[in-house]
Amino acid sequence: PRDNFLTRAMTWNDGGVLNGARHLAIAGTTFYVVTDAGLVVLDMNDPLKPQLITTVAMTDARAVQVQFRYAFVTAKDGLHVLDITRREQAHEVAGAMLPLRDAQKLHLARTYAYVADGADGLAIIDITRPEQPQLYQMFNADGKISDAHDVIVGTTNASLFAYVADGKNGLKVIQLTSPESQPKFYGFSPDPKPALIAWRNTIKPALSLSRGLERDRAVDETGNQIAVFGRIGSRPFHLDEMQKLYLNADGTPWTVEDYYRSSPASRRAAEAGSGKPISKPH
Repeated sequence: PRDNFLTRAMTWNDGGVLNGARHLAIAGTTFYVVTDAGLVVLDMNDPLKPQLITTVAMTDARAVQVQFRYAFVTAKDGLHVLDITRREQAHEVAGAMLPLRDAQKLHLARTYAYVADGADGLAIIDITRPEQPQLYQMFNADGKISDAHDVIVGTTNASLFAYVADGKNGLKVIQLTSPESQPKFYGFSPDPKPALIAWRNTIKPALSLSRGLERDRAVDETGNQIAVFGRIGSRPFHLDEMQKLYLNADGTPWTVEDYYRSSPASRRAAEAGSGKPISKPH
């Protein structure tokens, strides 16, 4: 509010492609915008010259977040998963939709998606396998969360918290992990054990939350440096260099198998021990 030097540099909506724009996620120099038409993907490498990459048609899309090769979009009917490995070929993954009654905004935290689900409270969804989202838990604190519009997840010391904009009920604070509730809280993505620990009434309905700075990344999704850790003489990978770490020459992701193929005998032993064939690449 004390910055009096901001001016509008450009307004862009060629052909009405952004009509009804209501939410966006920024991944490097790519914008993913929720509009009346669905999810619009924009190249913002030159911020004053937006370039339309593609539009993925969706009905009543509401919010979007991006994690690595996937965009997670909430819509009236639930949580949808889109493959954005190649931006120009962005598409909804067939069958990767988790029905929810009133999905609003969402937050992705490693292997879980947290979705504000209106009267049903907070939907906690396991996205360990992004193309097979599974409902981990619905949490409404025994009916105390009944108008969820937005959720932000963050860590303080050894505990993980979800902050929920609970509409007419104000702001709710949910502790997801702690040394007491989750002995394995030191893991990469421990199972959340939600508990409502605090709340505050607001003068008007709480509808949205600001997202904190995620400081554990040195570069954004397209290779632009956003933090410096005192290392001299090095630089981040560019996007094309990063893609060589996970894409084949034809643009498809490369995969590994679940077993160590040192010999046919080792595989037979592994299969015998599990009682079933070892799974194929995924």
